[in-house]
Amino acid sequence: MKKTLLALAVLASFAGVASAQTSVTAYGVLDMALQREDNGAAVNATKTALDSGIQSGSRLGFKGTEDLGGGLNAHFVLEMGMNADTGISSQNGVLFGRQAFVGLGGGFGTVNLGRQYSPIFLATDSVDPFDAGIIGGTAGVGTSTGGILTMFGTPFRTNNTINYTTNNLGGFSGSVAYSLGEQAGNNVNGRNIGVSGTYANGPILITAAYNKADNIPNALAVPAVLPDATKIGFVGGTFDFKVVKAALAFGKTTDDLNTVDNKTVMLGATVPVGPGNILGSWVHQKNDLTNGGKSNQYAIGYTYDLSKRTNLYTSYSRTTNDANDNAGALAGPGPHDTAAQIALGNGLTDTMFNVGIRHKF
Repeated sequence: MKKTLLALAVLASFAGVASAQTSVTAYGVLDMALQREDNGAAVNATKTALDSGIQSGSRLGFKGTEDLGGGLNAHFVLEMGMNADTGISSQNGVLFGRQAFVGLGGGFGTVNLGRQYSPIFLATDSVDPFDAGIIGGTAGVGTSTGGILTMFGTPFRTNNTINYTTNNLGGFSGSVAYSLGEQAGNNVNGRNIGVSGTYANGPILITAAYNKADNIPNALAVPAVLPDATKIGFVGGTFDFKVVKAALAFGKTTDDLNTVDNKTVMLGATVPVGPGNILGSWVHQKNDLTNGGKSNQYAIGYTYDLSKRTNLYTSYSRTTNDANDNAGALAGPGPHDTAAQIALGNGLTDTMFNVGIRHKF
């Protein structure tokens, strides 16, 4: 009996060590909002919908870390998006469409392999008072990453990505990402290259990022397609005065074919009020092409914390476009829009009001 108890105690101690070295966590977000949108079109302009993922995309995820000793760890993230209003998956039906990567971390920094957020997305998100949500989207379609990200044209995630991120070096950190196009005989087509650098210390945050997406088709393609590359530069920052956190950002998007030449600026503020925050931003976009246009987006919102995991939120946004621009209208354009919807955005004014609840678990 004593030997049996001793064996059980030894097994229990080994199990305790194993559990201390390896951890796996299941987590998620359920976010639902009632939205009312008017896109300013002559017909079918308004829509009321119960939508999913407005402040934060609804999701279910799994993440884990294994201590390999000597300060080295292995880790992974598998995260799927869902439209909680219908139960279907988001990100065009990709199983783990939000994130899917494995990597190593240690004194050298972190290396991750797989589907990940782009460095320029994380830089833009860190400056946005609305944290990449709340004010974006077309009613009835889950588009939590809207708002200034859509106005700036920021790519959210990239596939087949090798990403290296430094540790915090006295407030400085940096990230470099390379996404393989994975096409036979063409190592450039579909490739993404991203880089970012951030300084965060006390009340100040300054960040800059660059992203290049290549489209270099096969030279024998019929019909012929011209080589192209879309390049986005971004710089922004915040300063926390305690009574208000101010935000400022600037971005520029160009391409090799001279079909895109947008400059975008954002002013924002976060004001703590009670158990929540008042949020506000103004975004101005100018298209510098021959028939260029201008757009402005005004937004205000409020988040109210019911607990550490549950909050209510509401917002109102208004996007105005001149005759040659459609920034922000009908989601931006975004991945859910048809060519006809994008064309309808030119010269129109889009307004959206929503009220919702978010629960994290």
